[in-house]
Amino acid sequence: MISQQSDGTPSDTDYFGNSLKIWKCELYKLQEEAPRPIPVLRSESKEIADAPDFYGLDYHGVLGHREADALLHDKPEGSYLVRKSPNRKNRTDENSDNQNSFYTLCFKFDSKVHHFKLYYNPFLGHYVVEDSKKFEDIKSLVADGLLNHYIRKHGGPILDAMGKNVNYEQSPYMTLNRRKMRALSSEVYSKRYSNGNEEAKRATINLLNEEKKVESELKAGDIVPTEYKKQHNFKVNNFKGLNWCDSCGNFLWGFIAQGVRCDDCGFIAHEKCSKTVPPKCMPDLKNIRGVFGIDLTTLVIAYKQDIPFVVEKCVKEIEERGLKQEGIYRVSGFADEIEQVKETLDKEGNAADISEKSVSNINVVASILKMYLRLLPIPLITYQAYPALIDASNKATPAEQIDFTKKALPLLPSSHFKCLKYMIEHLQKVAEYQEVNKMSEHNLGTVFAPTLIAFPSGMTDLSQEIFLLSFLIRNCKSIFD
Repeated sequence: MISQQSDGTPSDTDYFGNSLKIWKCELYKLQEEAPRPIPVLRSESKEIADAPDFYGLDYHGVLGHREADALLHDKPEGSYLVRKSPNRKNRTDENSDNQNSFYTLCFKFDSKVHHFKLYYNPFLGHYVVEDSKKFEDIKSLVADGLLNHYIRKHGGPILDAMGKNVNYEQSPYMTLNRRKMRALSSEVYSKRYSNGNEEAKRATINLLNEEKKVESELKAGDIVPTEYKKQHNFKVNNFKGLNWCDSCGNFLWGFIAQGVRCDDCGFIAHEKCSKTVPPKCMPDLKNIRGVFGIDLTTLVIAYKQDIPFVVEKCVKEIEERGLKQEGIYRVSGFADEIEQVKETLDKEGNAADISEKSVSNINVVASILKMYLRLLPIPLITYQAYPALIDASNKATPAEQIDFTKKALPLLPSSHFKCLKYMIEHLQKVAEYQEVNKMSEHNLGTVFAPTLIAFPSGMTDLSQEIFLLSFLIRNCKSIFD
């Protein structure tokens, strides 16, 4: 349930399990920081008689352990080569079903050279362990290996926590699909109890009424009573683009086979997390999953739009009938109405009607817009752009602030830049009516700072972030024009 304040309106900072974010971006940030593979190539003039055709110039022929270390010693992190150990015949690995001959992969990570047995199968690709991932080329294998080493070194506590003590009722999956779970539960109750006599039917009605009463008393994060059970049909999947675990909310790192996906409902998870997921599969989830919690770039590409339609629809309604509404964006709409509109947008997409005829309370529309932006897996102002923009806003003079902000904005992905520009221009219009709506640039910055900016986790003082947003709104034309 969405939490409510004493007056019946939902808490502006506590929609989902007492947390502003259900997606955790730390592993995504680590993937961006991980070293990239750099092949150490032999001279093209150096021909190797028995060089296998499935390696390129990164194959150095017969090379000893120490010689390989010496070659990679002064090379940057991520450098790699392939070799064949001296005094070793081209033997086969007895544990391999394919009886593949092995070579040795050497790559540099954390200032050390690591050596691994390397195999190749023409039908499977390159790999280092029989039951591990298979890659089309060595560079991809090394990239994945470097990434895993880096994440295990710097994200150890996160990996240890994954799959442990995960509250399924507060997971992204349940947060985004709680209403459908309740509907399915009601169906199960109905089928179980209403096929008998009149007494059984009355029992069904009483049970459903009791369920509604219990749900109305639930606070955010409490368990929703349900009888619905179905096992997920998980299969290892190669994900394109950016994806997050529907169980723990962490990023699915890697370049292939990043996790598993349920064929029946689309639930995505780390393989480790999937083992702790309860049997609550909701078939055809992909048809209603909609737009909330979907990566911004993925969404605009899928809908072939520059700005997500949710943002455009909400902004249009607010500019038509909400600019003079006192406390717009600060005052929240009612929880049930917000959830209903969210479900409509998820189901109907661009065809959803949020006009005054359908949604009379403009504060509900404003709350939906904040909710959509809050649930973006990668916030509108990304981790990459955040430090540069904060630094720009701290410059000594307004001219310097504007100049450095313009230089920092290209660090945003194109879709994020366009949406940020659209939102800031909209907020500037809202601020023009501040004498009526009581929403100055600073007030708007205070409301949107936790929603738009990828500030470090655990930070409680958002004064710099609030100043950054109010600065962007105040200098909108100078910065974006």
